[in-house]
Amino acid sequence: QTQQNMKIKNIIWSIAFGILAIMVALGIIFPTELNAPQHPETLVAADIAWMIVASALVLLMTPGLSFFYGGMVNTKNVISTMFQSFITLGLVSLVWVLCGFSIAFGDSFGGIIGNPFTYWGFHNVGLDSNPTFSATIPFLLYAMFQLKFAIITPALITGSFAERVRFDAYLIFIMLFTIFIYCPLAHWTWHPEGFLHKWGVLDFAGGTVVHMSAGIAALAGAIFLGPRKQTVQQHLPANIPYILLGTGLLWFGWFGFNAGSALSANTTAVQAFATTNFASASAMITWVLFDAMRGRKISATNAAIGAVVGLVAVTPAAGFINIGQSIFIGFAAAIVSNIAVYYKERLTVDDTLDVFPCHGLGGIVGMILTAVFAKNVGLIYGQTDVFIAHIVALFIIFAYVFIGSYALYWVTNYFIPLRVSSEQESSGLDMTQHGETHDIKERYNLQNQE
Repeated sequence: QTQQNMKIKNIIWSIAFGILAIMVALGIIFPTELNAPQHPETLVAADIAWMIVASALVLLMTPGLSFFYGGMVNTKNVISTMFQSFITLGLVSLVWVLCGFSIAFGDSFGGIIGNPFTYWGFHNVGLDSNPTFSATIPFLLYAMFQLKFAIITPALITGSFAERVRFDAYLIFIMLFTIFIYCPLAHWTWHPEGFLHKWGVLDFAGGTVVHMSAGIAALAGAIFLGPRKQTVQQHLPANIPYILLGTGLLWFGWFGFNAGSALSANTTAVQAFATTNFASASAMITWVLFDAMRGRKISATNAAIGAVVGLVAVTPAAGFINIGQSIFIGFAAAIVSNIAVYYKERLTVDDTLDVFPCHGLGGIVGMILTAVFAKNVGLIYGQTDVFIAHIVALFIIFAYVFIGSYALYWVTNYFIPLRVSSEQESSGLDMTQHGETHDIKERYNLQNQE
């Protein structure tokens, strides 16, 4: 059976390498020409400058996430956990340029999915603006900004099955997830012809597309892979300063995530910038005070988790609400996620780093409260259409992402087992998956052995 799995794995990686080689060859033979824009008068220099910065900020969030997650796992799994996030920078980028962007934003097939050949290999993605998506910035810059969202989404999922997933199988899963879950969901929500967009569903910066989808897929993954061999009591964070560093990078990058979603250097970007900050601040303080009120110590780790939950929850609403409402959203999401994290310990589902309680439920709270507070169309303004659309969309998205992700886990596992062996799990994934360790003493011993 082991030899059979090795043969299958070698065939898969050979095919993957062949696809990469073909992409490179086609890129050389049929290059996408980036000619000077035909309509430079439509481009706004301030918007271009801001969106380049915003795109870079969002990209920084993925390394930030790797520190955030890496600090939370056991010492023997730090590199593996961080690398699972970091590798998405490369892998999802290539999927995006090949077909992902086109599936998300190509010509719509019934509001369900984009034509994968509209922008295949970034053809027709140039330096001119696109009146549908990027009125004042080059369409290429819009595609790059959206890429950063696609990169971090599968990275978020990794926290749910940390410490027990095979790295090669994980790579296959995130490619499938990007193509079959993330891109269609982005099309539904952000493409003008997407059916959720036409319903009036509001997602300013990805609370639904990114965080809900990642959280729900994380829940499916935790159920599919089963619990770790060690008990929760045996789990000790490897490096709490890493957690704080990662939180700082996430908070910093999130300004690009949310304020950048205005797609312009305008007052909406300023509004999203402010609401993002205050929701995170509210959630962080709410989390630690709620812990203290229930007799727990105020911990740095929990403060960091609370801050991230606030960022998650305000994301779908950031450009539609005022500062007071953002503080309430952070408060409400922190309470819900805090209760869910501690209740989860009674369940058999082992979501290692609480991705569903924090990102899944945080995104759900944010999605619902967006429909409550969104200016002029929210429930508090006496409007019910958007609220009803959000509730219906919530059930559709949950079902699609959970069932679809579970199916993708099953397909991946059919070819390459997703879960490491008990011996590998006990030894740690850093050494068994990558032959590396961040422990200085262990590295010294290995060098002496060599």
